[in-house]
Amino acid sequence: MTSAFLKIEGNTAKNRIWSFLIIHSDFDYSMREIAKFSNVSYTALKKIWKEFTQRKIVTKTRNVGNAKLYKLNTRNPIVKKFTDYYWAVVESVVEKELGIKSNDHEEGYRTSAPLAVSARHI
Repeated sequence: MTSAFLKIEGNTAKNRIWSFLIIHSDFDYSMREIAKFSNVSYTALKKIWKEFTQRKIVTKTRNVGNAKLYKLNTRNPIVKKFTDYYWAVVESVVEKELGIKSNDHEEGYRTSAPLAVSARHI
């Protein structure tokens, strides 16, 4: 199943990596795990990873044996803005699918449909 963000912004390797890192930003992962869980080949990840490390989008957290673990650098202003954009896209898709107008929240609009909870609010 493709996420709401990937449906709107494109199901590319870089977007899948962004999506995985944002949703799982509280944890650190090895590059192999990131490739596996974001459904990207390890070779493709290595090419993108070079850019992510140079731009400080990810940060190395620790070593476990021979594996280096990384996580999203949530202190980076670029990451903060992209994360906000990511969740805005997801929320707009959820609102559209539920038939909620964006100004309905301000007017106290209630719907009989159960509201989906995104990973951002957990």
